[in-house]
Amino acid sequence: IKQYANWPTIPQLYIKGEFVGGADIMRSLYEQGELQKMLQEVAG
Repeated sequence: IKQYANWPTIPQLYIKGEFVGGADIMRSLYEQGELQKMLQEVAG
């Protein structure tokens, strides 16, 4: 999985097959309320 995204760490978040980021980015998105918005858009 590290080779797929060329990202050095795991876990890695993918939404609809698109790489979003690692744990630090997920946490930042969550704290800003952006992660919830992204997931709601995918859920419809």
